[in-house]
Amino acid sequence: MNNTNKIKMFLIRNAVPIVFLVVSAIAIPISRFSLDYLVQEMLIRLSRNSFLVLSLLVPIMAGMGLNFGMVLGAMAGQLGLIFVSDWNVVGLNGMVLAAIIATPLAIFFGWICGVVLNKARGREMVTSYILGFFMNGVYQLAVLYGFGSIVPITNTKLVLSRGYGIRNTINLDSIRRCLDDLVPLEIFGIQIPVATFIVIGLFCLFIVWFRKTKLGQDMRATGQDMAVADSAGIPVLRTRVISIVISTVLACYGQIIFLQNVGTMNTYNSHEQAGVFAIASLLVGGASVSRASILNVFVGVILFHLMFVVSPMAGKYLTGDAQIGEFFRVFVSYGIISLALVLHAWRRHADREIARAQFRGQNADGGTK
Repeated sequence: MNNTNKIKMFLIRNAVPIVFLVVSAIAIPISRFSLDYLVQEMLIRLSRNSFLVLSLLVPIMAGMGLNFGMVLGAMAGQLGLIFVSDWNVVGLNGMVLAAIIATPLAIFFGWICGVVLNKARGREMVTSYILGFFMNGVYQLAVLYGFGSIVPITNTKLVLSRGYGIRNTINLDSIRRCLDDLVPLEIFGIQIPVATFIVIGLFCLFIVWFRKTKLGQDMRATGQDMAVADSAGIPVLRTRVISIVISTVLACYGQIIFLQNVGTMNTYNSHEQAGVFAIASLLVGGASVSRASILNVFVGVILFHLMFVVSPMAGKYLTGDAQIGEFFRVFVSYGIISLALVLHAWRRHADREIARAQFRGQNADGGTK
């Protein structure tokens, strides 16, 4: 492959982050935000969202694409937070207890998701997306009608006036920023959530270590070629289920970290936003449906949320209406996922063409060897 083709492939593979860099470079001066404000916002959003986005790496490694089913883990985390709020367990103890309660639920939800996705091999992303909608209905039915009637809730502030069902918004003041403020650090007026970044750093080390384990190698082999992995004696279906279970449990913990930072929980909608925004962030970082790294996670979170911060004010100063910026970032959230899927299909087609040309004894640019 000559230099021109290499540059072309580089631009195609990194088209999304390049576009976001250009848009952000244009929007930042228009938004008129100070550098201190933007740095503070990016640190907050890195600590808030990185764990959720990192949870997507394991299924991609196993060849299952973008796990839209991560919302099931987010639901489990929110159920744990409802119980903690009802029992009034405060601080880091409350956050840890919420994670303990949610873990078996997340494992169960992940197992269901993994079994379903094994029945839909080759269409995992669409299936997990629809499964998320189905489980969202089950979750809302349970929380809206089961809590307070079947599941006892003693805190009247959580229950609707009719006596059962959880309110639309729950105040999480009892655990708000309990992890972020555990190790306080301020540099030049910018607050840095050290403890949260330590947890995220340990998670990154876990991923690096996990890839070298027997299970991690089995997942990588399964992701490269299921038939070859099966011939090598790897339990392919079981490995795929385990990858989804791990991702779902990690997404559960990520949602708890996210909500302790925010301090409030939208009972019926918070998990939906977690899935779409996490996947969009990963894709913005230059990841694809079949390839993603830890670097893609952090680059994506910064670029995606930088656009989220500056676009409303940039829209206001350009058009006089901040709502334009809101519409733009919602459009980008879904548009970037669509673009990633199109690019993935194009790359698969291009790879097949290159492999076919090499098989015929030609170079990728059409010349003979």
